[in-house]
Amino acid sequence: MVLDFHVHLYPPEVVRDSERIAQREDYFALLSSSPVHRWAQVEDLISAMDRDGVDRAVVFGFAFNDLGLCRLCNDYVLEAARAHPDRLIPFAVVPPLCRGMGAEVERAASLGALGVGELFPDGQGFQVDDPRQTFRIAGLCHELGILLMLHCAEPVGHLYAGKGTVGPKEAAAFCENHPEVKVVFAHFGGGLWLYEAMEEMRLNLSNAYYDTAAMPFLYDSSLLASVMASGAGKKILFGTDFPILGLPRYRPLLESAGISGPDAEALLGGNGWRLLESLGRPLTPWGGLNRI
Repeated sequence: MVLDFHVHLYPPEVVRDSERIAQREDYFALLSSSPVHRWAQVEDLISAMDRDGVDRAVVFGFAFNDLGLCRLCNDYVLEAARAHPDRLIPFAVVPPLCRGMGAEVERAASLGALGVGELFPDGQGFQVDDPRQTFRIAGLCHELGILLMLHCAEPVGHLYAGKGTVGPKEAAAFCENHPEVKVVFAHFGGGLWLYEAMEEMRLNLSNAYYDTAAMPFLYDSSLLASVMASGAGKKILFGTDFPILGLPRYRPLLESAGISGPDAEALLGGNGWRLLESLGRPLTPWGGLNRI
């Protein structure tokens, strides 16, 4: 099974009105004007999954500052999952500091969302290392038994649209402040996985997972070999950042890193599936637990 844990979908209204939305959503304007940006709707995703051999995908919209736009994205993602219950697993996006955020998370979870994210700390104006700003969203995810996914980036290297200021230090502080919630840090947690080799941090990061989204833009195949050697491989979730990238860009990296057999199966789907199963919630929102 191949499970892509990091896929963005955009409602037709967002694509149609993108220029107008960008005038009041600065982070959306930044990312949507990037030369690597791509639009995708559910038909595009299912077609790509069929072509590339991806069995299931965790899908979410764009994390806007405006709760109404987030709700629009959530409705679209939830309906996409309803139409393709054996392929798509929905997450919800919300602005964590917005009034009404909690009700939207509860609504989405009641309709089958298994997580909240990918949230953008810089774009949405919250600090992941400040428990005064994160206790509401962390508490909700814990109480509802769903995951949280946060954007994270490496603190070194070249600048790019959306890189942001949340790195391993801030992500580690979130885990220490909120050990109760299972959290996925996008983009390898900006390197946070490395500190799983420290005994004290392995304990502090027991609730942390890391996805591979956008890896071909940043790292060569030696990173995957290092992750496996460190013992953190069981916490790495395959994610492409579709529609920016897809599975074909990752295949050569796995081959070059010498990852095959059970390790490849775990990385490409097994790790993510086990994490979802650990929530104890139906993995097909409109039909009960459904394994491939």
